[in-house]
Amino acid sequence: MKWTLSAIFATLILTNLIASHQVPDYVIYKNDTIPIYNLLVEQYLQTRKDDEGRLFNLSFRNSIDGQLGTSLNCWRGYQAIYIIENDSLFVSSIINCNSLNNKNRHPENYIKDLFGDKVQNGKVFIDWYSGNFSFPSNSKDNKMLRWDGVFERVFLYETSMKIKQGKIIDFSDERNYIEVENGLDRIERDSISNILFDQIRNYKWTKLDKFDCGERYTIIIGKNGKITNVVMTDFQTIESINEYWDTKREFNHCVKSIKKALSKLRFDILKRNGEPIEEEIYVEIWFNLDGTIENWTD
Repeated sequence: MKWTLSAIFATLILTNLIASHQVPDYVIYKNDTIPIYNLLVEQYLQTRKDDEGRLFNLSFRNSIDGQLGTSLNCWRGYQAIYIIENDSLFVSSIINCNSLNNKNRHPENYIKDLFGDKVQNGKVFIDWYSGNFSFPSNSKDNKMLRWDGVFERVFLYETSMKIKQGKIIDFSDERNYIEVENGLDRIERDSISNILFDQIRNYKWTKLDKFDCGERYTIIIGKNGKITNVVMTDFQTIESINEYWDTKREFNHCVKSIKKALSKLRFDILKRNGEPIEEEIYVEIWFNLDGTIENWTD
């Protein structure tokens, strides 16, 4: 095996294997074991030099020892267990993928093989990481707001921490959704494209006899809940625009019309780790000869 972990990751993307649902890591917090979607051990591995395709005599070929074959829902080859103690973040276990599913067998811990002398009192201080660290709060009203289809998830209620070289410097309980006055609901992502399409369909379109604006558009909902940009999804370079469109004037007319159609919309605000985030929504429209518009969004 001559590939690094980065090369494996890139290859999985190219072959669509990465599209599989990925199992989470876990954190032990106040005696609860909670799934998390922060790959902190992976960030550590990326800083280490490769040893002819192996890291520290471990192969990570979909399992730590390379013997368990292909696991499409665990491309990294392991799961990490973290623990929070005394305002610090540690790794306490490195286990084979899905080994927690066997209730009758204690999973083997490879933390010493991976971290060597960094292991102190059975755990490793995560001094290589600074940034946000979050996990879903234990609330009966909690729900997942967003999922990227592979790994990252955003929950309505999260416990969020700011980490500086492994130390917790800030801690907060977050609600990752803000309802604004007259804001449009965006709890369910799939409903947003329908709202956008209705606005586009009811717009007073001009030049329908000259320009055909039936295309796929990427709509950017900004951090403030307003539409901040519209781009034609398949035509984002000068070369592609010049090759496909009869005139730049037609292209500009279509994009500007979509922007005008959506300019007055205001959505509720979506957050991640307690901070407002942008979101991309795709809308595909089709113009019939009689001027009616159809929603072709997948």
